Amino acid sequence: MIKQGLEYEAVEGWGRLPTGWVYTQVAGVAVDSRDRVLVLCRGEHPIIVFSREGEFIESWGEGIFANAHGAYVDAEDSFYCVDNGDHTVRKFARDGELVFTLGTEDAPAPPGKPFNKPTDLAQAPNGDLYVSDGYGNSSVHRFTADGELIQSWGEPGTGPGQFNLPHGVWVDGEKVYVADRQNNRVQIFTPEGEYVEEWGNLLRPCDVYFDGRGRVYVAELTHRVSILNKRGEVLARIGGEKSFAPGQFVAPHCVWKDSHGALYVGEVLEGQRIQKFIPT
Repeated sequence: MIKQGLEYEAVEGWGRLPTGWVYTQVAGVAVDSRDRVLVLCRGEHPIIVFSREGEFIESWGEGIFANAHGAYVDAEDSFYCVDNGDHTVRKFARDGELVFTLGTEDAPAPPGKPFNKPTDLAQAPNGDLYVSDGYGNSSVHRFTADGELIQSWGEPGTGPGQFNLPHGVWVDGEKVYVADRQNNRVQIFTPEGEYVEEWGNLLRPCDVYFDGRGRVYVAELTHRVSILNKRGEVLARIGGEKSFAPGQFVAPHCVWKDSHGALYVGEVLEGQRIQKFIPT
């Protein structure tokens, strides 16, 4: 379903890899201030950088990640990578230099503490960092911009403020949005973790992205991307049928937009690709 004013078409062949390279599973994607597209993969070349036109620029991060999972770019083009295989979050400068690591490598934390197989990170306007901690925990953790833990909240369950795999997180203004994947919803909180409301009508939401124009993009593992307004109402959907065809999906895991309005969607499981969509 695509409603008028929200039509997108897939750009076939976007993201040309060097000869012999493969993406494997595309766990994260983010676009920096120069419209460079940073793709976080689970293969031999974990961080692959493309121009907006899909030309290969560079690759880095080889040998660092146990199981790359979520990605985020901040206003200074720092690149945050969440690794649910070794229980860490790494912040890299725009030149690829490691700035800091949150969590203790290969040391899963106890319930409610960071981290046990974390999934995603987002930054608030004041610089605070929010990390969803979902496969081994059922928590969200809030840190200062320098990585000092402020608070944690959440527990297993289906009620308000409880999670069954908090898989993605985004901060917009004074609200924190958490993709509560196995509960098929996005939960909304204050910056201090107080429950506000939730959005349903979703199928295993993995990632949430706000475009600054009042539109919310939700990558859903069950073959589609939903486009919502800030009230959680569905405006349009892309995909919906499990397919490898351009413009359809197998397993959307991550989503981001560039400054020209193009949409990038990465897939895991059998999908193992990234697609670019342009507005029409």
